[in-house]
Amino acid sequence: MNKSLIATCLSLVFVFVPFLDNPIENNTVHAEKANPSHAKWGKIAMKKTAEKYPSAKIYDYLHVQREQRGNYSIETFKLWLDENKNKFEVVVTIHFDTKSEKISKIILQRQNTNT
Repeated sequence: MNKSLIATCLSLVFVFVPFLDNPIENNTVHAEKANPSHAKWGKIAMKKTAEKYPSAKIYDYLHVQREQRGNYSIETFKLWLDENKNKFEVVVTIHFDTKSEKISKIILQRQNTNT
């Protein structure tokens, strides 16, 4: 008898507890987290950098700018890498057609730092 009473109580708890913190009329508005327009290109920049420097760790990156030139755009990123305590920067520029987003070229330029 005690086991069935405990089972019934637990069942009721699992059924009703979710409703205690979630009133039927909840006026809270949840905004969707918007990704910046350069997020897609930042992922590509990080992927290409990791492919070129597979033993280095990317520890930071910055979206520098987006340039529009006629029908194509250029996204520029700066990535900071560490390879066996040797820190350096890589500037990545991604050239693509603005409408189709087809990439025409990606340029990676390594810059050594003193830190």
